[in-house]
Amino acid sequence: MTNISPKIYVAGHRGMVGSAIVRQLLAAGHAPENIITRTHAELSLTEQSAVRDFFQAEKPDQVYLAAAKVGGIHANNTYPAEFIYQNLMMQANVIDAAFQSGVKKLLFLGSSCIYPRQAPQPMAENALLTGPLEPTNEPYAIAKIAGIKLCESFNRQYGASHGIDYRSVMPTNLYGLGDNYHPENSHVIPALIRRFHEAKASHAPKVTIWGTGTPCREFLYVDDMAAASIHVMNLEKATYDLHTSPMQSHINVGYGSDITIAELAQTVGQVVGYQGDIDFDSTKPDGAPRKLMDSSRLESLGWQAQVNLKDGLKLAYQDFMTHS
Repeated sequence: MTNISPKIYVAGHRGMVGSAIVRQLLAAGHAPENIITRTHAELSLTEQSAVRDFFQAEKPDQVYLAAAKVGGIHANNTYPAEFIYQNLMMQANVIDAAFQSGVKKLLFLGSSCIYPRQAPQPMAENALLTGPLEPTNEPYAIAKIAGIKLCESFNRQYGASHGIDYRSVMPTNLYGLGDNYHPENSHVIPALIRRFHEAKASHAPKVTIWGTGTPCREFLYVDDMAAASIHVMNLEKATYDLHTSPMQSHINVGYGSDITIAELAQTVGQVVGYQGDIDFDSTKPDGAPRKLMDSSRLESLGWQAQVNLKDGLKLAYQDFMTHS
């Protein structure tokens, strides 16, 4: 029997989102031999000639561009040149080499940090480029904005003549399998999982959380993000074009509601089984009071998140126990 499934390159397959996309593709019945991956040691995406040679040799039909240099506030502040340079180079090399080798469909994964620091809440796609960015991660955000505009520019110039369709999705805060549980460089959910687990193991009477606990944040389980990515990739072009515009083609991917940091800490404590008290140190910074994505565009395209926060946290804690 002839195998007709497309040849798919997942850039960044070892990362949290990339590995989830590979899992989802395999679960959907894609043949393993038709899913192409390369480690950083095998292919450096910042090396233009190597990326071009790879694409000319493999000639994939579809590309999921989930590769990126990522990190928290400390890393973004310490290495701004690396964050803007490496992300710009990876995106430019992959998108151009994909076009040069005849790739018709590509999905670029961005970040919610593309939106202005004081964007109205919830943040809709049309908030892009309407105000100053958050200074601590501006270089990373600029690179991600450039990735969106690269896709849009290739579509505008070559979409009709070459039949290409390059799309972008912007995830909210992600967590789940394959997360980074580093004690200093991790994001809020993996950091809380680690802290509550260590407090439980040491029988600590209380855990102190930075800030007042009042800021609201939105969280999406990583396998939901992968499912949304595949959903957007596979939408009919007419349907996608109807809900986007040539110079505002990106789509937000969120859970649809947010939660206070205090509620999040209580939920993580329950999932981990921590029995002590939770205090908040109001002398420490809170950050933005609210960060919520407006995902109504994606909902109108027929997709909604499936994994609720408590179930997702249970899966994340199991992953932490297995790998950390």
